[in-house]
Amino acid sequence: MKRLLPSPVLSVALFVLWLLLSRSVSTGHLILAAVLAVVIPLLTGGLRPLPVRIRRPGMVVRLGLRVMADTIASNLAVVRFLVFASQRRHASGFVHIPLELRDPNALAVLAMIVCITPGTAWAEISMDRSMLLLHALEVDDPQAIAHRIKERYERPLMEIFE
Repeated sequence: MKRLLPSPVLSVALFVLWLLLSRSVSTGHLILAAVLAVVIPLLTGGLRPLPVRIRRPGMVVRLGLRVMADTIASNLAVVRFLVFASQRRHASGFVHIPLELRDPNALAVLAMIVCITPGTAWAEISMDRSMLLLHALEVDDPQAIAHRIKERYERPLMEIFE
């Protein structure tokens, strides 16, 4: 069964989603939903990350709260940036952030965190996973931005995943 359904939860979700989107439980839709629920997980198996092992669940909550607070503060900064464009203090730019984090799941979470925070427009992790390249709307001190990312997000992610 493991081979037929490499990801049973994904298969069930795809099956139900297809039926909800098609708004039909006819025989044809049931068969198509079943085929999609089996074929899509088989075709996308290589895209799924490694299994996650969380070492400090309490840190997950603290990091989540920190990200929420930082996102609110960043939203306010972006509103200031958009409403009062003439008072823009610094130009946008790229910041190179050296990484100690190596876990693929943790790196994916780090990339998501820095991308959902308003004020950052783009992020890329180098092929060797040693550097995060981040584009920010205002860059006054690249070293301070790098230090902030490392302390506020990378260190907690290392405690959670490594």
